[in-house]
Amino acid sequence: MQTVASDQLFHVADDILKSAARSGLRPGNRLPTERELATKLQLTRTTIRNAMALLEEEGVVSREVGRGTYLRSDPGHGLSTDVGSPLHASIAVVVSPADVMTARQLIEPAAIASIVENATVKDFEEIERCLRGNESAADYDEFERWDFALHRSFIRAAHNPLMESMYELVEEARQGETWGNLKRRSDSTERRESYRLQHRAIAEALRNRDGRGAREAMQLHLSTVETNLQKSQQS
Repeated sequence: MQTVASDQLFHVADDILKSAARSGLRPGNRLPTERELATKLQLTRTTIRNAMALLEEEGVVSREVGRGTYLRSDPGHGLSTDVGSPLHASIAVVVSPADVMTARQLIEPAAIASIVENATVKDFEEIERCLRGNESAADYDEFERWDFALHRSFIRAAHNPLMESMYELVEEARQGETWGNLKRRSDSTERRESYRLQHRAIAEALRNRDGRGAREAMQLHLSTVETNLQKSQQS
């Protein structure tokens, strides 16, 4: 197996799409596993994982925790040549945790009205799946993976493509080293449990089509996260 330089990941990602197209896969179909792709393309799993992350950032695939990776667009269209533009490449580096929280407080509560109006039974099933995964997470890393998946499931339930695209930038910024280090420092068993209770309150209000209650629950949750991050910065 061979590894590739970071500037070659675009080509690896494109090869994954070409392979999917040759196999007749279409939007909504699940891609082979990282192990299968690594064997097929004769690359390391780390390289495949990084290429998949690139595809996810571009909105070409959706990685669902515990389910696999699914195509969101026609693999025959390939990747945009704008991948790797300075803005795209640096978003996780140039924004601060305060920037991330400001963006989240603008987008996530605003999405509530659309979620209440447009969420389907399938959306609520996905939200519940993510809630259970988050509630059963055994450590910080697993908790964070499910946290990402849960908040993504909220946004997707709004069925607003533009809002979802905007939120993808927020998710990318949350992958930054500064955010990750600060979030890890703010972690504790008690805080995780508090977040779980807040997540459940948001989901229950949404399921009841209680827009006001869901919005207030989301605002409380984001304010709590921000306060805990600020405390970690000061410690």
